[in-house]
Amino acid sequence: MSFVETGEGLRINKGKKRLVQWGDECYLCFVIKSKVVSQHDRLADIIKTYAEPVVEEGDILFVSEKMVACAQGRAIPLSAIEPCFFARFLSRFVTKSSAGIGLSMPETMQCAIDECGVIRIVAAAAVGMAGKLLGKKGWFYRIAGYRAACIDGPCNYTIPPYNQYVVLAPLNPDKTAATMSRQLGGMTVLIIDANDIGVEILGSSHNIDTDKARGLLKQNPLGQSCESTPMGILRLVELSRKTAEVQQKTA
Repeated sequence: MSFVETGEGLRINKGKKRLVQWGDECYLCFVIKSKVVSQHDRLADIIKTYAEPVVEEGDILFVSEKMVACAQGRAIPLSAIEPCFFARFLSRFVTKSSAGIGLSMPETMQCAIDECGVIRIVAAAAVGMAGKLLGKKGWFYRIAGYRAACIDGPCNYTIPPYNQYVVLAPLNPDKTAATMSRQLGGMTVLIIDANDIGVEILGSSHNIDTDKARGLLKQNPLGQSCESTPMGILRLVELSRKTAEVQQKTA
């Protein structure tokens, strides 16, 4: 995957901006390339190897929920999932998105049922259908919850072996973010679920302005394909709004 080298192990994925803004604040936005993380890796070792050498005091480290989930053993081979009747039936009514498969395949819907319970998923499906009739989106996941919303199905562009896996939501995201923060000397750590449609903050080591965090990360800097950049940093810089706008246009 193409990226821009920035030195010190930091990168900018192709098509992403180096400089992002929220109000009058400007942040450099870099990503960190790593190995493909699996259940055989310890998050502490991943942070030590790839994040510690490049972060600075005051940085905000943001981490893909998929990396955390994979390290927690929350990735399930497709071959190990046996969809039930409800999973096969309900998955047919899920609208496929350009951001990913979601629950539109029986295997991912089965995982949602296993995570949330069949009653909750059926109720969410009923509410979601009512929402569609009223022209409203997102009602299904309001009932089903973040554990259903975070389920990632396999796509053609997914890095092997996860192109044959379903990845679930990470466990204890706030606690996990806090553990990473302590390892990095107390800096803010965010665990995010991002795609080219939107971004959600699943876990945070500190109290944060979630609207601000979403705004700074709305470009999905980690990428949506096989970039292998599951972590990134936001670094506050002192720039005037005019200078920032010029730099964004030339980045």
